[in-house]
Amino acid sequence: MTAIVVLLAALPLATSAAAIAGAKARLAGYVAIGATCGSFGLSVWLLWWISHHHVVSALSGFVYLDSTSVFFVFTVSVVVVLSSFGSAAYLRAQENSGQLSPLQVRMYFGFFGAFAALMLASLSTGNLGMLFVLIEASTLASAALVGLEAQASSLEAAWKYIIISSLGVTIALVGTMFLFYSGTGLALTDNLRLTWPYLFQHASELSHPALRLAFLLAVVGYGTKVGLAPMHTWLPDAHSEAPSPTSAMLSAALLNTGMYAIIRFLAISRIGLGAHYVQVVMLSFGFASVLIGALFLVTTTNFKRLFAYSSVEHMGIIAIAVGFGGQLGCYGAMLHTLNHAIGKAVLFLASGDIVLSYRTRDATKVRGLLSTLPLTAAVLMVAVFAILGSPPFGLFLSELTILRAGLVGRPPWLPLALLLLLVLAFVAFARRTVPMVVGAPPEQTPVCAPYSGTEERVLATVPLVTGTSALLVLGLWIPAGLHTAILASIGVLT
Repeated sequence: MTAIVVLLAALPLATSAAAIAGAKARLAGYVAIGATCGSFGLSVWLLWWISHHHVVSALSGFVYLDSTSVFFVFTVSVVVVLSSFGSAAYLRAQENSGQLSPLQVRMYFGFFGAFAALMLASLSTGNLGMLFVLIEASTLASAALVGLEAQASSLEAAWKYIIISSLGVTIALVGTMFLFYSGTGLALTDNLRLTWPYLFQHASELSHPALRLAFLLAVVGYGTKVGLAPMHTWLPDAHSEAPSPTSAMLSAALLNTGMYAIIRFLAISRIGLGAHYVQVVMLSFGFASVLIGALFLVTTTNFKRLFAYSSVEHMGIIAIAVGFGGQLGCYGAMLHTLNHAIGKAVLFLASGDIVLSYRTRDATKVRGLLSTLPLTAAVLMVAVFAILGSPPFGLFLSELTILRAGLVGRPPWLPLALLLLLVLAFVAFARRTVPMVVGAPPEQTPVCAPYSGTEERVLATVPLVTGTSALLVLGLWIPAGLHTAILASIGVLT
């Protein structure tokens, strides 16, 4: 099984190899699709296998998958597959129109493969030091994608992303060092003191002051990658300036990788320090993120920035769910993670079609999508209401579960405050996106077809239709295997 785990993480590197070999957008796109579909298939197999055999561990914990990590591997692999289809279409359109040079296209696919591989690898290790190294490396790979277009705004966003994210991950490194220090009294080797299974088993023996500081620093540090307020400032710029498939990867995959790292620290701290401390920290950052995200949704007109602030809000919801705790809260957090990842990937991929057609990211200048891009318009509306937590979509079910968790054993004012913020976000988000779909197309803004060939249109359509269908299915029916996988994944938290 170790070879399968390594292969899962390494397969996306075939895309990088194709780009280095000089493949153009068409060939590199198909290599990306094939490689990521392979990783997705292996993630489904591992999701089933670990539900029956519990864990894969090798190389002194450097390769490690349990029910929690494999659920995140599955979620990220779903996003990577959707983004690979979107990349194959989007980059060909930009190459054909001359917006990107062949060198930029090769750079995109080279770093796309590396970015995907590093995220999957970071979720497949049990060593917290290696986790830091892989997440930091993913920052560098994704920063190259953010600045790909080499415009002043995109380069500024890339540098801002590098500086803030690297600072955050450095803080997380300090937290990892304090976690290492908290176990100095244990009869373990230095290598084992950074291995998550051993730390989890001996969490009650760790030094409390060092563990308390380690958890707080980890939340601040990895919370920067997650986009938790007030460490979220890089996120709107990076998401709005990156190519749309990259934005999907950042919002729907990278943020979840950071949340996974926080959950690992939380599981240890909950045993060592008790539930109250970790709940206070997670609820504080969670409510701050939901509040900041909802307020910026009111004022933002750039629709890609709008989707980015929505990600800040939703990662805050996940943090609140984990803070509420219990089986309901943790189940809602995992279900929300999967649904948000799919919904946000669909939104950003649909935004790529709009950018190619309208040549703008300003929501006030986009009107009449039902007339100009009917399929994109339909997908956009479905994804918008799914992301807003409307029935019958999966996010409605996860948010309802989280609100129920907030009512267990505590006063109702916290879930009530969350509900009011969700209403504010609903109104603000719908107010910007619904007018984009309805109404007459703008007379003064030239609108062109996003894709010139049938092949490109098919590649662009597959992730949109597949993603929206999955959002609907997960709202009406959670497959038994997925339900079992979610229950298993929350074991370390409950």
